[in-house]
Amino acid sequence: MPKLRRLLTITLACLLAACGTAAPAPTVNLSDLRPLPVRADPGITPLRVAVAAVISPKGTVESYQPLLDYLARTLGRPVELVQRRTYAEVNELIEAGAVDVGFVCTSAYVEGHDTFGMELLAAPVVNGAPIYYSVLVVPASSPAKSMADLRGKVFAYTDPMSTSGRMYPASLVADLGARPEQFFGRTFYTYGHDDAIRAVAGGLADGAAVDSLVYDFAIARDPSMAKKIKVIHRSPAMGIPPVVVSPRVSPQLKARLQEALLEIGDSGGQAALNAIGVERFVPIDDHSYESVRILIARMAPQLR
Repeated sequence: MPKLRRLLTITLACLLAACGTAAPAPTVNLSDLRPLPVRADPGITPLRVAVAAVISPKGTVESYQPLLDYLARTLGRPVELVQRRTYAEVNELIEAGAVDVGFVCTSAYVEGHDTFGMELLAAPVVNGAPIYYSVLVVPASSPAKSMADLRGKVFAYTDPMSTSGRMYPASLVADLGARPEQFFGRTFYTYGHDDAIRAVAGGLADGAAVDSLVYDFAIARDPSMAKKIKVIHRSPAMGIPPVVVSPRVSPQLKARLQEALLEIGDSGGQAALNAIGVERFVPIDDHSYESVRILIARMAPQLR
């Protein structure tokens, strides 16, 4: 017993010593009423949004983040941006239901609609209409005045599935009685319209065909670019790259998403529209993409 009593005495002394050397408890200022950081509810499935690489990944994140933030606030759920290098990869995600919403190019929509039922959600309006063009650009110092003058030159495509960046310029070559692989001296893909513009401005390519919306946006952001490149051809108007949903998305979610986009200007989302250079979103139907469908039917056999 004496040994046990002595052991208990030593243990109690150690505990008291430890308490005596412990750090003082932090003070709490009850007048400091800053809100606690909001945590995303792990039980809420994020809305997954894919943006085709019309512009480079860095530019995509910068431009689209305000829109993603708006959707998160409006829908009351987290939103995740999903990026892939090619339009085809984005279509695969939409088909599989791995993403819910997609900002896709016109050819990607037509392909997705006709093969697995990709659904239109809305279309952006720019310069008063939901249309855009393919513009053929060359260096400002180039003597080229049309596609015919780019024979044997280096040409930058944007994406294998791009309407404005590949399908349309290939059709111009076909109109000259040639095939692209025989017409150009060399071709390469930039996987972004802004990168194609930079390739021409920097002398890496003698020409490129790009989305007119991206071209206008690039010139507006960097007016010096207008001194480095010039437009020598503009296509007929085409249905603008739309916002789409996976066929796996429920009708209820589709309706909420469409409402959020159509009412964005009246719901505090003007900054989000400004960031992507869009005036508003409007409903659109498949007929608006019939000219693109005809272009694909004509050129796809030559481009496989």
